[in-house]
Amino acid sequence: MPITDWPAAERPREKLLLHGPQALTDAELLALFLRIGVRGKTAVDLARELLASFGGLNKLFAAVRSDFTAVHGMGDAKFAQLQAVLEMARRALGESLHQGVNLSSPAAVKDYLVLGMASRPHEVFCVLFLNAQNGLIATEELFRGTLTQTSVYPREIVKRALTHNAAAVILAHNHPSGAAEPSQADRLLTDALKNALGLVDVRVLDHFVVAGRSAISFAEHGWL
Repeated sequence: MPITDWPAAERPREKLLLHGPQALTDAELLALFLRIGVRGKTAVDLARELLASFGGLNKLFAAVRSDFTAVHGMGDAKFAQLQAVLEMARRALGESLHQGVNLSSPAAVKDYLVLGMASRPHEVFCVLFLNAQNGLIATEELFRGTLTQTSVYPREIVKRALTHNAAAVILAHNHPSGAAEPSQADRLLTDALKNALGLVDVRVLDHFVVAGRSAISFAEHGWL
């Protein structure tokens, strides 16, 4: 049955307009992006298949062009549209950070980092460089490792902080395994970076560990 024949309260678009986007399932939100299905499948059916095939939104968003377009009904146009939507979301969150909005709270930073790091298949270490008003100067991916470890060099982070004339930094890395709990090595690294940056009067405001849609803040847990 086509979506147009569904009861109005069950159609994704009408449901969103009536109750807001938070009331929709992942498949319903994706269906609104897809707009149409394929022969014999509604947009919601196709969305469910995509989520099942890729293993959720994060992995779908991280899919490479060849894998995405290999799905029946998903071509280059849809891939380009999806990448544009994701990039607009990243830039919107980035604008908030550049303005220093909510940097006293980890919420905005979490959203920004999860969107950019959650789906990475390998471990990466990023640094957000901040000015004296906690506005974002730049975000840099400084180190990239395997699925299990990353080599992080404190001297390089200190050099980049001085280059940006940063007053503070926020550290972040991901756990591709999906477990966000920091390891003992993560805590030792944080202490080492905090000490190294302290020598040049650059504060470490937080360290986030990103895994899937979750992110753990060292500052929130009192680990700094």
